[in-house]
Amino acid sequence: MDHGGMDMGDGPSCKISMLWNWYTVNACFLTSSWHVTSNGMFAASCIGVAFLVVLLEALRRLGQDYDALIHANFRRRAAQLQARYTSLPPSGPQDCCGSAAANAPPSYPAQTFLTFRPSPLQQTIRAVIHMLTFGVAYIVMLLAMYFNGYIILSIFLGAGLGKFLCDWRVVKIPLVVVGGQEDDAAKGGVGNENLTFCCN
Repeated sequence: MDHGGMDMGDGPSCKISMLWNWYTVNACFLTSSWHVTSNGMFAASCIGVAFLVVLLEALRRLGQDYDALIHANFRRRAAQLQARYTSLPPSGPQDCCGSAAANAPPSYPAQTFLTFRPSPLQQTIRAVIHMLTFGVAYIVMLLAMYFNGYIILSIFLGAGLGKFLCDWRVVKIPLVVVGGQEDDAAKGGVGNENLTFCCN
């Protein structure tokens, strides 16, 4: 369905199509104020759409990192409580007369569970990040519904660029140190000339 004859007053009309198209000049997106009147304006629109998708990927990464930060803080507090909990002396049978009950194995308290719940401020920040992510994603979807080939290609390129820039994961794996000596890789050195291997 083609709506290419949309009148904009005295100026040129907007070209809007519900089918695949390659409109450039006089293409309109979202509102009548976004009316492309030159090739340079259309190129700027494509670049802006690509960076909008990059922003979407950045918001997704921000939400994931903030959730990971909250969980890491909770695990840190849980580890502190666990260390304090295990440092308590076990409760066992007490007998001053040296009876057989005094030799019974000590009994430890029943297993305890910690319940995690974000604070109201943390949950508010999570909700705001999700709202912004959802809003940007919805705008990108509306832009794609214009079926403009250049805009859709810009969305794809923005998604790839956003993944490359915003989702470059860094994983830290601890190395097992034998005999208290670190190898060259752990110290940041280059090469493995000092590595020795022994056989029994």
